[in-house]
Amino acid sequence: MAGHSQFKNIMHRKGAQDAKRAKVFGKIIRELTVAAKMGQPDPNANPRLRAAILAAREANLPKDTMERAIRRGSGQDGDGAAYEEVRYEGYGPGGVALIVEALTDNRNRTASEIRTLFQKHGGSLGETNSVAFQFKRVGSIRYPVATGSADAMLEAAIECGADECESSADAHELTTATESFNEVREAVEKKFGAPQAAELTWKPNITVPVEDHETAGSLFKLIEALDDNDDVQRVAGNFEVPDSLMARLGA
Repeated sequence: MAGHSQFKNIMHRKGAQDAKRAKVFGKIIRELTVAAKMGQPDPNANPRLRAAILAAREANLPKDTMERAIRRGSGQDGDGAAYEEVRYEGYGPGGVALIVEALTDNRNRTASEIRTLFQKHGGSLGETNSVAFQFKRVGSIRYPVATGSADAMLEAAIECGADECESSADAHELTTATESFNEVREAVEKKFGAPQAAELTWKPNITVPVEDHETAGSLFKLIEALDDNDDVQRVAGNFEVPDSLMARLGA
C-alpha cells in the first residue's frame, strides 16, 4: 500500500476516534484561519478555504466553531493568528522519504520539535528540497466509493480534465495537475456534488518497499508522532508496504 494513500487512510481512522477529535479539530481550525487570512472569507472565491470547509464538515466540526475561525482569519473577530506555512523534509526508517507540512506561530519551536521526533524514531531531518525531488505536487479529489462505479468515475475524470482516477474498496481518488486543480474540482463537483476531500498533496514518483515488520512499525510510529504534533498539518511518504504486513501491523 503506497505511502500517500495509506497515510490518508490512517488520518481518516484517527479522525474518527474520540480521543483524537480535539487534535484534529485544532488542525482544521488552524487551516480555516490561515485560508481565510490569505484569501477572501468567501469560499466560492477562495479554493483553499473551500477545501478547509470540506475537511471541517467531514470531521463534524461544529458550524459555529468553523465560522469563528473564518472570522478570526479574515480579521472580523480579532487580528487572527500569525501562522506561517513551513515544510520539513527528511528520511524515516528504511530510507523512506517524508515531507511534513506545518502551520506555526514559532518556527524555532516547530523545527526543534520535528527534528527531535525524527531522531527519536530512527529518522533524520534534512534540508529543504532534500527529498522533494522524489515527489510530485498534485491535486487530489476524493469521493466515497458509493458515489459511482469505477468506470463512471474514470469517465468523469477524463471529461473534467483529471490526469488519473484510482478506485479502491474505500474511495475514488482523482489526481490533477496543480494548475488545473480548481478547474477540475469545480467540474467534478457539478457532476457529483462536494467531494469527501480536496487538497494539494505530494505524490511519490518512486516508492521505497518496506517489507520488514520492525522497520514498518518504526516508520508508522514516526508518522503518528509527527501527526500528533499540533503544528503539523500533513505528512507524505514514499513507502510501499505489502497488504499482508499492514494486516499484521493492524493486528
